[in-house]
Amino acid sequence: MKIFNTLSGKKEHFEPIEKNNIRMYVCGMTVYDDTHIGHARTFLSFDLIVRYLRSIDYKVHYIRNITDVDDKIISRANELGIDPEELTERYINSMDNDFESLGMIKPDAEPRATENISSIISLIEILIEKGHAYEGESDVYFSTESFSSYGKLSRRNLDDMLAGARIDIDLDKKNPTDFVLWKKNTEGLKWDSPWGPGRPGWHIECSAMSMDALGETFDIHGGGSDLKFPHHENEIAQSECVTGKEFAKLWMHTGSLRIDKEKMSKSLNNFITIKDALHDHSSEVLRFFLISSHYRSPLNYSDEGLKEAKNSLDRLYNSLEGLQCLDKNFDKSEYSEKFHDAMQDDFNTPSAISILFDLVRQINTFKKKNETEKANSLASELVQLSGILGILQNSFEDYFTSEASLTNAEIENFIVKRNQARANKDFALSDKIRDELLEKGISLEDKESGTIWKKS
Repeated sequence: MKIFNTLSGKKEHFEPIEKNNIRMYVCGMTVYDDTHIGHARTFLSFDLIVRYLRSIDYKVHYIRNITDVDDKIISRANELGIDPEELTERYINSMDNDFESLGMIKPDAEPRATENISSIISLIEILIEKGHAYEGESDVYFSTESFSSYGKLSRRNLDDMLAGARIDIDLDKKNPTDFVLWKKNTEGLKWDSPWGPGRPGWHIECSAMSMDALGETFDIHGGGSDLKFPHHENEIAQSECVTGKEFAKLWMHTGSLRIDKEKMSKSLNNFITIKDALHDHSSEVLRFFLISSHYRSPLNYSDEGLKEAKNSLDRLYNSLEGLQCLDKNFDKSEYSEKFHDAMQDDFNTPSAISILFDLVRQINTFKKKNETEKANSLASELVQLSGILGILQNSFEDYFTSEASLTNAEIENFIVKRNQARANKDFALSDKIRDELLEKGISLEDKESGTIWKKS
């Protein structure tokens, strides 16, 4: 199997440190807001990678952290007038619901930064002792000049970074590229430390959490391409300065996501949360769309692309009509070999999915010839291979029934109309809307905060 290693800049033959055992860490969410489709693209990519590795009998120890102390968290909590802990719990629950809706498997562990403060402090103490960190007037910093390989992941030269840096950014630093390990503060979220009360910097949190969970050196470290610099670069520097060992053998980064060829931004009014996306598209269609492109490639999110994804998914399900496709003892065909060849070439999902459609064409040929037994066998193979990608796990009937049901947006529109009817004291219309929704499997519950709905 070959995987592209960001560190080397090329595809490499992959062998885990321990035979058949893969230790993998993916930088997770900073929980101060709802998850958006950019997050969905990144974490679905790694969900797919873990699924595939496990399907070929690797034991994968999959860790995805939660950053629950950060400047953005504190700022948002202050903005809303609530405690940071309340804010993070709110958005952790929201994240869990969103990821579950997209069919993501749960990581084996989700360490939180606030649960690893003692480990973080220990790492900083070692860095200071070894001369790689220093205490300033306001914070504790890592010295980038102390690590000769600084910039090896992002291929940035430290001298160039220093030459291009503004020296007046932080007079407390010895060099502009030095980064914070411990933020001194006496208010808000804080913990005692040898350098006074404060809280950890973002980068050191991930080093502590990953090494606590997976050891000083592990197989795969992943995340979005936006984390390559400075976050992952800084993780490497501080971790390898602590241990004197290679931090991660292989680095994986997902491509960026754009909205109608523009960067996603609230200021451009094109910011789409996962919940927003699920208002208009089924979870399986959204998942299929996001995994259809290669995980390293940029992806453009558009209505046209999602329509194409739905049409493609419809084609896959249509091939199953009238067939028995649950035979686990089917004879594997050439399509399985081709599918795995594609996936073992750096998880090439576009090629793997094209193999699925080759399989569909053969299934349809057998159906036309009334060669039902052969069609059933290939249909079982199609379902098994698609399951590795987390798709095509519903029956033909269930898929098209659910597709014909109401979207979240349609349900919300019905609720608005019902609330208007109630405000006008038109209780007959209000009851009629409620009953119609109930017939479609949607139950309503009126609360002081408003009307909520759920599928019954």
